[in-house]
Amino acid sequence: MRALFLIPGGSSQQLQSFAAVAAVADQLHADVQVVCPLAAVPLWGLHPAVERAMPFTYEQATLADWANLMGSVREPDFQVSLNLAPSRQMDLMLSMSHIPTRVASSGFSATERITPIEGGWANQAFEAFLRPIGVRLEADSFRLPIAPADLEAASAALPSGDGPALLLAPSAAGGDWPAQQWQDLPAQIRSKLPTLRTVRALAGTGAGDMRKRAAQIASADVVLASDPVAIELALLLGLPLVALGRDPASLPSRAGVQGLGSAANLSQLGHAEVLAALGLG
Repeated sequence: MRALFLIPGGSSQQLQSFAAVAAVADQLHADVQVVCPLAAVPLWGLHPAVERAMPFTYEQATLADWANLMGSVREPDFQVSLNLAPSRQMDLMLSMSHIPTRVASSGFSATERITPIEGGWANQAFEAFLRPIGVRLEADSFRLPIAPADLEAASAALPSGDGPALLLAPSAAGGDWPAQQWQDLPAQIRSKLPTLRTVRALAGTGAGDMRKRAAQIASADVVLASDPVAIELALLLGLPLVALGRDPASLPSRAGVQGLGSAANLSQLGHAEVLAALGLG
């Protein structure tokens, strides 16, 4: 069986769908392909169940783009499509495909129309798309596998010592927790926990970069992040996490995971609050 996911949005949205893709692959014994923005293609190289990630410009697609996508969709024998980007153009394309079961929240091409789940943890909200095809979703049970060689290399790159490793992943976007706060935090923590090892998160968006980033996060003991990709990877890896600027309601109810502050006022967040969230208050 083959299943097709059509997923727009940035890297965070792509990572939030990883558990749903795994559930479809596992429970339907399906080969899965994903249509995503070009920048997100390297992310899907991390997912062991994805056979192919096809780049597509959802918002600015040309006629040539639609023709190429149509050819890519009609060539394999897909039995199911899960469309998270309903539009008239997408409906036209899917209605001309040979896919018998087409799940979406709206649109005339949908054979199964769902009501999206609003609020809560986005990873679990994908359950609404899976119910019509008889797939159960327990998003919090999914863990992203890391190749042993990648994990070994990441662990070897950590600072020497026996203390816990704290990975710091600031966001490159404006409005982040101030750079000076990030810089001063390790000394603040070492005054309470002298054996602490701190490491800055890697950057890069290529396929090799994403493997290294995921392995580095997996090698840490605790993650403090405002970077959206680092937050999503830490959640998929099951690590203790303090997510700066994230509403707790948008995170899983899991021991060791908490949101702190809001994206609008991270500059007002002090070291004392961060230390308390890390269990060092």
